[in-house]
Amino acid sequence: MSRALLWALLPLLLIVAVAAAFLASDPLGPFTGSAPPVEELTIERTILDERGISVRIRAGGSEPMTIAQVQVDGAYWTFDQDPVGALDRMDAAWLTIPYPWVSGEAHHLSFVTNTGMLFDHRIDVAVATPAMTSDRLGFYALIGLFVGVVPIALGMLFYPALRAGGAGAFQFALALTIGLLAFLFVDTLAEGLEFASAAAPQFQGSALVWLPAALTFAALIMIGRRGGALSGVALATSIAFGIGVHNLGEGLAIGAAFATGAAALGSFLVIGFTLHNITEGIGIAAPMMSERPRLRIFVGLAALAGLPAVLGIWIGSFAFSPHWAALALGIGAGAILQVVVEVGAYLIRKSREQDRNWATGMTFVGVALGILVMYATAFLVQV
Repeated sequence: MSRALLWALLPLLLIVAVAAAFLASDPLGPFTGSAPPVEELTIERTILDERGISVRIRAGGSEPMTIAQVQVDGAYWTFDQDPVGALDRMDAAWLTIPYPWVSGEAHHLSFVTNTGMLFDHRIDVAVATPAMTSDRLGFYALIGLFVGVVPIALGMLFYPALRAGGAGAFQFALALTIGLLAFLFVDTLAEGLEFASAAAPQFQGSALVWLPAALTFAALIMIGRRGGALSGVALATSIAFGIGVHNLGEGLAIGAAFATGAAALGSFLVIGFTLHNITEGIGIAAPMMSERPRLRIFVGLAALAGLPAVLGIWIGSFAFSPHWAALALGIGAGAILQVVVEVGAYLIRKSREQDRNWATGMTFVGVALGILVMYATAFLVQV
């Protein structure tokens, strides 16, 4: 064994020994013995069906927690817990309450622990949670195709027009791409932080978004630059991947809204998502203007960017958890930021090759228009 390894192991062994001695001596015992336990409870999911109301809870705090009583609309009700018994820190359980909920009405739930702590949860609109059936999965897949793949494919149909526009159109299209991706980056971060705020505090909230975003950005930059700066189909693939993770988050929001009855995804909302995502297709096609990709490349890029919306709707409808949604959106934000950097570098590089100034009014207008178009169409897709 080398001396370097021995010198590395020595501080690690000392850290373990000090931690063990601290736990064995329990020097904080006199300060905590008489203090009441700190309890936290997070509601992660609510299901309404013929059995009544089922709630997935996650415990937090300094001591094991026991749910002693449950109130629904001011009255105490029996309940079943799975698994039974006290819940240690970060343990999760399902509570099933045989309450005859009323469709379309609001219901107020209160969970009382054995120490008397009270935790409230409100169901704003009671709607039966959809069951997982083949017909339901097919219906959600169809919705996912309409809000994901179809608009992106429509946007990519602008590719011939972009090619016919020449160098000026090329620069404008890349600037437009930067604008729409900048909006997606901010939007993805905001959605991730919103989901993180609904997760158990032990998941560290915003860190669950910011840290995956930073790590994803650094990893993709490192991997993408191995073969040099990205351009053409490779850059379009990076854009499609980043947009795909963002559309996964959109799908999660739509699916969760379906499950809770917060949104009826009517034709108006589908049209809104179509308009919102068409510009994403333009952004994917823009870096390939100097190439002539085969049709299968366009099909693959549309699938990469759009199909995650289907997966997101499925997960959001049947197995939604706020901490996993926050993590996914954090990864998506990092992927989108990497694409913003790569597209910006590509714009500057191509402008220099064409002996053009990249910092022009046209570039500013393209970036601003990309942001404004995404912002305006976002009004139509709130769920």
